[in-house]
Amino acid sequence: MRFVDEYRDADKAHALSAKIAGLCEPGREYRFMEVCGGHTHTIYKHGLEDYLPERISLVHGPGCPVCVIPMGRVDDAIHIARQPDVLMTSFGDMMRVPGSGGNFFDSNAEGTNIRMVYSPLDALKLARGNPDLRVVFMGIGFETTAPSTAMTLLRAAAEGLRNFSVFCNHVTIIPAMKAILDSPDLRLDGFLGPGHVSTVIGCRPYEFVARDYGKPVVVSGFEPLDILQSIYLLMLQLAEGRAEVENQYSRVVPPEGNPVALRAIGTVMEPRPYFEWRGLGFISHSALRIKDSYAAFDAERIFDLPGVRVADPKACQCGEVLKGVLKPWECKVFGTACTPETPIGTCMVSPEGACAAYYNFGRFTRQRVKEASGA
Repeated sequence: MRFVDEYRDADKAHALSAKIAGLCEPGREYRFMEVCGGHTHTIYKHGLEDYLPERISLVHGPGCPVCVIPMGRVDDAIHIARQPDVLMTSFGDMMRVPGSGGNFFDSNAEGTNIRMVYSPLDALKLARGNPDLRVVFMGIGFETTAPSTAMTLLRAAAEGLRNFSVFCNHVTIIPAMKAILDSPDLRLDGFLGPGHVSTVIGCRPYEFVARDYGKPVVVSGFEPLDILQSIYLLMLQLAEGRAEVENQYSRVVPPEGNPVALRAIGTVMEPRPYFEWRGLGFISHSALRIKDSYAAFDAERIFDLPGVRVADPKACQCGEVLKGVLKPWECKVFGTACTPETPIGTCMVSPEGACAAYYNFGRFTRQRVKEASGA
């Protein structure tokens, strides 16, 4: 295949749907988790659930990097921005993530200088052009975006830019998957592995899922046929009694990952002893911090942070949504008090958030109509 339309061919989708249905065992229910929020949006944008037998349920996971950031870390970022001569920079989807006292836009209205950038290199450019300001980049994301932060830190060090630092909030996917597998309130039959993260880390880190938990993993691309084929491969493994790691996204994901990117991360970052995830609590070695050798560029050491743990609003059930325990429309404020325009939780903010996917593509409406009709 060469063109995107070929990955959205309806006839091929129906053919895969028939193969998937043919592998269903009578009376058995199947639950697969798509770890990445990008998969969730493809599923609901293209109505892929309608191509699957009712006995197959898709469960969204914690693969939205903005969604898993706890409110306390947002408060810490705003605290940094309030310090004298600070220019805080961030990706755009962080700008509306709520902290305990409002989001970045609210903070700017009160006098801070928090600016949206498209990459950490944009923040570095601002540091070069504004030597009188202390420019801070809020690094977020999984292993997908950590290399760009790491490379920017290496460049800042090489240039001796002492007015640039990083507030590091990068998280890692493998400990989160293990936490989900160890969760007593969620039964899963397999995983759609995250394609973007896997371009960096490769496929081997997922082998513990098959080896220790007996669950198949298929690293999947993001087009409709990618996801349907990945579900077919999961079903085929279960039908044959196998539990392995397969790479459906081989056109992009090398089995060994990206050694250059991994080396850059390893040069400037190391695992934290523990890190708080929204909905999952504290998970050991699940995030990255800046190494001692690059402490001069670590905003957590430059600024004295409150570091206060902030509870989510009682009305928000983002935690249960992130773990796949609840569907977004089961949250009592979904689509009413909590919308993309007035988000209460992070799952409604990010372009990869499950709540945003359900809301933007009308899946909650279809589900409620289906339930009302008794279907």
